[in-house]
Amino acid sequence: MNDKILKTLEFDKILTQLEGHTSSVLGREKVRDLRPISSFDEVVQRQAETDEASHALRLKGHAPLDGIFNIRPHVKRSVIGGVLNPLELMHIASTVHASRSIKRFIEELLENEVDIPILAGKSEQIIPLSELEKMIKNAVDETGEILDSASQTLRSLRQQVRRTEGSIRGKLEGFTRGQNAQKMLSDAIITIRNDRYVIPVKQEYRTHYGGIVHDQSASGQTLFIEPQAVVDLNNSLKELQLKERQEIEKILAQLSGNVAEVAEELQQIVQVLGDLDFIFAKARFGKEIKATKPVMNEKGIIRLFQARHPLLKMEEAVANDIEFGGEYTTMVITGPNTGGKTITLKTVGLLTLMAQAGLSIPAAEGSEVAVFAEVFADIGDEQSIEQSLSTFSSHMVNIVDILKKVDHDCLVLFDELGAGTDPQEGAALAISILDEVYQRGAHVIATTHYPELKAYGFNRPGAINASVEFDVETLRPTYRLLIGVPGRSNAFEISKRLGLSEWTIENAKKLIDAESNEVESMIASLEKSRHDAEEEYKEAHEYLKAAEKLHQDMQKQMIEFYERKQEMYERAENKATDVIEKAKREAEEVMKDLRQLRFQSGAQVKEHELIEARHRLENAIPSLDKQAGKGKKEKKNFEFQPGDEVKVTSFGQKGHLIEKVAEKEWNVQIGIMKMKVKESDLEFIQSEQKKETKPMATIKGRDHHVGLELDLRGERLEDALLKVEKYIDDALLAGYPRVSIIHGKGTGVLRKGITDYLKQLRSVKRIRLGEAGEGGSGVTVVEFK
Repeated sequence: MNDKILKTLEFDKILTQLEGHTSSVLGREKVRDLRPISSFDEVVQRQAETDEASHALRLKGHAPLDGIFNIRPHVKRSVIGGVLNPLELMHIASTVHASRSIKRFIEELLENEVDIPILAGKSEQIIPLSELEKMIKNAVDETGEILDSASQTLRSLRQQVRRTEGSIRGKLEGFTRGQNAQKMLSDAIITIRNDRYVIPVKQEYRTHYGGIVHDQSASGQTLFIEPQAVVDLNNSLKELQLKERQEIEKILAQLSGNVAEVAEELQQIVQVLGDLDFIFAKARFGKEIKATKPVMNEKGIIRLFQARHPLLKMEEAVANDIEFGGEYTTMVITGPNTGGKTITLKTVGLLTLMAQAGLSIPAAEGSEVAVFAEVFADIGDEQSIEQSLSTFSSHMVNIVDILKKVDHDCLVLFDELGAGTDPQEGAALAISILDEVYQRGAHVIATTHYPELKAYGFNRPGAINASVEFDVETLRPTYRLLIGVPGRSNAFEISKRLGLSEWTIENAKKLIDAESNEVESMIASLEKSRHDAEEEYKEAHEYLKAAEKLHQDMQKQMIEFYERKQEMYERAENKATDVIEKAKREAEEVMKDLRQLRFQSGAQVKEHELIEARHRLENAIPSLDKQAGKGKKEKKNFEFQPGDEVKVTSFGQKGHLIEKVAEKEWNVQIGIMKMKVKESDLEFIQSEQKKETKPMATIKGRDHHVGLELDLRGERLEDALLKVEKYIDDALLAGYPRVSIIHGKGTGVLRKGITDYLKQLRSVKRIRLGEAGEGGSGVTVVEFK
């Protein structure tokens, strides 16, 4: 694709916006090199990768691409034996960590059976260098400082350094707090000069402390002296610091060697991360401009629905439907100046370039874009003062250059074709140029305000007219593209609304030749027909919306009916239960009265007769005919899962479970309806085949209601240990890194017993008492491995 068209259609501004969505310099390099391509298969591949990333972002919200650095120079230097500094090593570790994060991100999508073959292929190319990352992070912190854990020797040396520094400070603090300190010292502080600890001594007392003078103040009244008492200690400190630096150099050399060993893998990681950053940047940019994936074709067909210019503000840009290609390969857009013709031209050209660069386009779903070998454009005021060329001459230079290169596989955009010269000659030239481009088989869109070109689409095969709508009432363009209708002059209508007399307007109409009048009348008739068709479409669309609303209302009423039915049934069940319980109580009272009556009156009523009477009373209790299938107790022990196929027993319909919304309630999809149904009203049919997932993904989180604290205050030791055992198991299942056990201070028996028990657990990494803000010795903090 020629570079001139990229500048003319402002493709470089698209790249600038795209660059803002990258996460690393690797992605930015890819964006700067992005160009539209003419290979159909490669364009389809680029579109597919952008679509996969967009799908992933819709599901996950974001992609973990932070912490990526361009580590190529570091890796190359390590290969030739160079020693990397701590910050460079940290950049390598961070990049390796980012590669593992994005690899895990893609693998999780694949586990959920998301179709992302291109991203999956990229993920497979990433070699997880977790050992290298671990080695670097054990030695270097995020700020680039070498950690004590880098080696046992370094840890020992730093401990000696700290002890020696403590001894030096102890001795010097003795001087600063001495009886003569206020008199002999300029200030009671310890400072450092030439990497050695010193104290500020007044000039007149320089001999009192002995030692070495390292510096003096600007006035000369204060000397910074290393007292003789700490000279040996300072010497020891310098030796230790020298050994520390040597050990650090040794560690850095070792880590640099480790980097060199996996140089090829690191270079491959950098390449893949750059690709992924670039791909996800395209997806994020598409999301920002509300873009969709276009359907690509090799037939020269452009079919854009609700297309917007991507560089205009979304709320200001007018969306247009643009259909072009196939039967018509030439489109002539006519209409008033400032009516939006040029924007329409640029929109078609820029969206074509974006699609061929693998970017999604700001148009509705189902939009179609062709792949062209070249796109040419002559747009804007091309006047050149340096070359002493007029506007017309500059346009002609461009057009001549285009005609030398154009063929059947090109898209050509002409803005105000033939403008800048005599109208009659300019119109003739425009028609001739369009004819030549058409004969070469190219696709061309041209804008013009010449009336001679209004009939071009009617008497040329493969050509169609279009215009930009103008509202005579408001005297403003609407920027809506009308395909099939040429633009007509609105001079008479505008003049009339602005107050020009009727006589003047009618006289002007008489001066127009009959042919022009016929063309204008034809255009007016076409505009009226189109307007009527649009009104009918709007009316049909309103009917459709009303029908959809009616359908939604009916669906809602059905759901309410079944919910109401269930509610009424439950109320009736509760009422019936109350009646039964009342009948039972009354029966018991009757039996009690009969027994008392027998004892009081000596009536010959035998006990087995009373039991039989009671049995008859119980049999007289009405049985509740519950909902079909509801009495099957065995199903209540079944653990439902999302996706299970079930039968809603209350009205005998089959559906499948979507999600659990309460303890015993599910959202169920029944045909086109969704409704909430209690588990007691569900009968299991079958379960969808689901891919086994990792246990941690199903048990970790808030659903298990495991607190971060266990309060055992007031408990006996035996009971407390039982609770601790269960709580530790639950906390491990929930994935908590640490928990707190509150036992109070008291006598310490409970704390000791719990501590002894925790020490036996292999899953416990560390046990400590709480800090001041955590409850102090009344709390034991447990950290897990």
